[in-house]
Amino acid sequence: MHHSIEVEKLSYSYPDGHVALHEVSLRIAPSEKAALVGPNGAGKSTLILHLNGILRGDSGVVRVCGQVLDDKTVGRIRAQVGLVFQNPEDQLFSPTVYDDVAFGPLYQGLSWQEVDGSVQKALRAVGMHSYAQRVSHHLSMGEKKRIAIATVLAMNPEVLVLDEPTSGLDPRSRRSLINLLRELPVTMLVSSHDMAMVKELFPRTIIIDEGQVVADGPTPEIMENQVLLEAHGLEKP
Repeated sequence: MHHSIEVEKLSYSYPDGHVALHEVSLRIAPSEKAALVGPNGAGKSTLILHLNGILRGDSGVVRVCGQVLDDKTVGRIRAQVGLVFQNPEDQLFSPTVYDDVAFGPLYQGLSWQEVDGSVQKALRAVGMHSYAQRVSHHLSMGEKKRIAIATVLAMNPEVLVLDEPTSGLDPRSRRSLINLLRELPVTMLVSSHDMAMVKELFPRTIIIDEGQVVADGPTPEIMENQVLLEAHGLEKP
């Protein structure tokens, strides 16, 4: 069985010499939902950016759905790994919500009919079907986050990777987004500081600190280990 994501001894240093990742290894199985937690600067976002080739490691291997990520496969892998950034403004730039969600499928070379089908399905999945002709920049933060997720779902990815999905949301929007993520039938890796969401939504938690995986296990066990959490700048929810 192929894992959806396999990372083996991945190391990466920024151009200024700062070591962001040091021999990180992890595997995410198909349909698994896992959370990536750790203090600021731990390497969470850097790791996420390696999963569809935005960053490339100095050493180590990244495999997605059994394929090694390299120059030949990066295009295919970017279609398989849907990456949702922390700030939805980084993903929404078209005149309307419909155009934003259609961008990826059009880029994949689908027919107009297929593009339309993908857009309608993705907007329905995030509960934003009636927003197709709205202007993305006039929406609330919670609505923008849903549209950003739809832009990725429209490309029918194998894996959904989200960076801090609940940041900047009011309680109602946060609850709405948590319910949405729970219902999406896709392999999911989510980086978050929202430990209450992690506890509620993700069966598995991976702690990363100073560029290394320091714990990886069932969420209830990780959450009960107060010493472990405090050692890595995390609060028990």
